[in-house]
Amino acid sequence: MLRKTPSLKVGVLAGAACVAVVTMLLFPLRQFVPSNSLGVVYLLGVLLISTAFGLRPGLATAVASAVAYEYFHMPPFYRWTLTGDGEMVTILVFLATALLAGFVGDLARSRAVEAEEQRRTADLAADLAHLLLQAGDLRTALPAAAQRLAQALELPYAVIRPEVVAADEYHVALPLRDGATQVATLLIPTGLPESTLMRLHEQVVTSLQALLGAACDREAVAEEQAALRRIATLVASGADPTEVFNAVTRELGRIMGTRYTDMNRFESDGTLTMLSHWDDHGGRDHFVPLGSRWPIQDMPVAKLVWQTGKPARRTTFDDGAGEFLKRAREWALRSAVGSPIMVENQLWGVMIAFSRAEDPQPEAIEERMMKFTELLGTAIANAQSRAELTASRARIIAAADESRRRIERDLHDGAQQRLVTLGLELRAAEAMAPPDLRARLSHLVEGLAGAVEDLQELSRGLHPAMLSKGGLCPALKMLARRSSVPVKLNVNNVGSQPERVEAAVYYIVSEALTNTAKHAQASVVHIDLTVDDMAVRLCIRDDGIGGADPRNGSGLIGLKDRVAVIGGEMEITSPVGSGTSLLITIPC
Repeated sequence: MLRKTPSLKVGVLAGAACVAVVTMLLFPLRQFVPSNSLGVVYLLGVLLISTAFGLRPGLATAVASAVAYEYFHMPPFYRWTLTGDGEMVTILVFLATALLAGFVGDLARSRAVEAEEQRRTADLAADLAHLLLQAGDLRTALPAAAQRLAQALELPYAVIRPEVVAADEYHVALPLRDGATQVATLLIPTGLPESTLMRLHEQVVTSLQALLGAACDREAVAEEQAALRRIATLVASGADPTEVFNAVTRELGRIMGTRYTDMNRFESDGTLTMLSHWDDHGGRDHFVPLGSRWPIQDMPVAKLVWQTGKPARRTTFDDGAGEFLKRAREWALRSAVGSPIMVENQLWGVMIAFSRAEDPQPEAIEERMMKFTELLGTAIANAQSRAELTASRARIIAAADESRRRIERDLHDGAQQRLVTLGLELRAAEAMAPPDLRARLSHLVEGLAGAVEDLQELSRGLHPAMLSKGGLCPALKMLARRSSVPVKLNVNNVGSQPERVEAAVYYIVSEALTNTAKHAQASVVHIDLTVDDMAVRLCIRDDGIGGADPRNGSGLIGLKDRVAVIGGEMEITSPVGSGTSLLITIPC
């Protein structure tokens, strides 16, 4: 960083040349300027040499100027007499002034060099800041930063390694730290000047450490924000809670650099249940099994969180008993931080991050963990709301199905039987009636029989007796026969299914056939029903006009609700002019 000072020989030669030039220039001036005033020009030369070449050439120039001034331009000329008091005083004053001018010039030079060095240091720091803080990946920016550093220091090379590297016979290793942690190593050649090494230690290493620390913090914040976005996306998409739990423990452990991270739910009996965990070696061993329950009293950090509802920290487990702490010591876990999981302002569980004894917990880890546990609380609350909504919808549909069954039984056992009895009595009365009344009674009997048939159709629409007595396959075949649109049915080897599944499939097919008859203008409907170990799969497709949109009709909305209640999924494909296809998957 320091500019090289010119050699003393060059400075002395430059001073001699300057004295000679000034001496020659003063000869024409002696006719117009008093002799005691000519020395000022020599002083300017001394100031110039000391500023340009340093103090020693400047002092030498001052002495030479005094000699030349007295010999060439102080009477008597061309002799060194110094006999008069006035000449002696003049020369001494001139010499003192010349020496002072040399000191002033050297001071000005030092200040200028220092200012230049500070400017170059600031430029270097700005360049390094741009390279390190604007890079997407810090590791990729380190070679360019090292090259810029070597260029500014005029070194053969410089290397910045993002690790701890020891010095050797060819390299000097300067550690770059972020607080107490060494984050990188600056390697420079051996044999550098002491001034360069001092400048490195005093300014370059300090600023480089600050920049690396800031760059590491920026990368850590960016990585943490990316992890939070990934988890928030899972939560917003309604992912399964177990998937969210595993994602949070994994992201939290990775971001915080902990040895082991787990998530636990507090139980009402004073225990907690292990729901998810992550460790830094890929889970080859199991610290504690998932689903296991442990006494809260045996887990110090969890106990503190349970008692206070706030984050807690524990730095050692050496004084604890119990199976959990025994396993913690076997895994060399010596410190832990716990963060509460709040669901609708109620303490629900705790997230715990463990570290080894040699790995101190990151700064402000409690506040950083709270960001993850807040998302956990939201995911749990959403899952509970979805479960409650699904259960509510299931209860409503189950109650509606039960009501239909009850009405069907009441019609079959009550009104329908009474109508049949009245029909038999009318037939008996018809046989005994006179001829003129017999025709009228016959008409009444036929009308009553029609009413009974209508009532039977109504009762079958409320809840098909065929579904309860014969099972799903006969009920679907009955729907196919009664459909006004021809149906090609493939329901072989379906077997017996749970009642809620059979009822759902029946009503889905019934509603789909009704919608097809009303809106599709189809010539045929294909119904395929298959069952495997995982799910019941129902495909209903027609060759109608298509264009079905769930947002424009309650039929498809009702179908989706019924499928959703039993945990299924329905995919609707209905391009205009190409028919409509429903693909329903119901887990077994």
